Amino acid sequence: MNAAFPTDLLGSTNSDVFLPHGIPIDSLTSTLPLAQYSGMREHRKSPMVNVGHMLTDRDDVTHLLILRFQQLLSDGLLSPGTRLPPERELAASFGVARSSLRPALKVLEIMGVITQKVGDGSYLNKDASSVLAVPMEFLFLLDDTSLQELTEMRLMIEPALAAKAAERASAQDIALLKQSIADFESSTHDRVRLVASDLLFHRAIFEASRNRLAGRLFHTIHRAMLNMIMVTSQLVDLEHTLQFHRPIMLAIEQRNPELAARLMTDHLKDARDLLHHDSQEEKSRQLRDHLASGASVRKHAAKVGPVASAKTVKNSKLAGEAHPSRK
Repeated sequence: MNAAFPTDLLGSTNSDVFLPHGIPIDSLTSTLPLAQYSGMREHRKSPMVNVGHMLTDRDDVTHLLILRFQQLLSDGLLSPGTRLPPERELAASFGVARSSLRPALKVLEIMGVITQKVGDGSYLNKDASSVLAVPMEFLFLLDDTSLQELTEMRLMIEPALAAKAAERASAQDIALLKQSIADFESSTHDRVRLVASDLLFHRAIFEASRNRLAGRLFHTIHRAMLNMIMVTSQLVDLEHTLQFHRPIMLAIEQRNPELAARLMTDHLKDARDLLHHDSQEEKSRQLRDHLASGASVRKHAAKVGPVASAKTVKNSKLAGEAHPSRK
């Protein structure tokens, strides 16, 4: 049976709107300049106080509706799998037009909070794995996260996850780790399979840690990890990587958290060193190309110089003969 939707709270005043972490907006006002606070108070005069009044600024309505959903989730009044009321009822409860409600629902769908099913309505997602995945991927792209920064973060997180995997991994988790290694071993002439099996190995450890946030984190950074693996896989042969993956898998299977963490640290430090060495090699190559280009220019100038000088002298003589009075 679907959970009841708390319509009695939808029309409440906007003074009790909560931020994503359950912090009342009013608790932050003491840190704001007076002018900015006054502006916020104007924006927070919600149409929801009076169902008969509608806001016309669609951006404001979308923002306010998302804040209201955050409040309902924070208060535990919406549970995973809840079916939302039809658009007509939902719009009336919020005190907004349906045309204003739809952008807010679309934003929540993009964020992964709800799923809209044609002919069936909107549901609060049961699985949070997709929530904020798209915005976080854009964050990595817009911030231009470097491989060095990614490696540093992985060194802080993955050894601890490997230790937890050694404590908590199920038989299925161990089987998935072994399968990823088997796939890796048979991917000698298949670069796509090699990279995919390498990523699968690390994903299996994230999931075997039995920490749901770690699983969500993998979904957020897996594209960046994929890019990193694509680079490092070109710098070493297949056996080099297997020399790290096999012992890590065995340490997890043998329930040895300390060893698993240490081996994962060694693996990631090796990847970091490979990337650093490759970066230095690329800089050296660029410098060599630059110097070679400069030498070529100087050599060309040396050849052209005498010819140009001879032409200049010849032209001067011709000019003198044509205008004897200038002598």
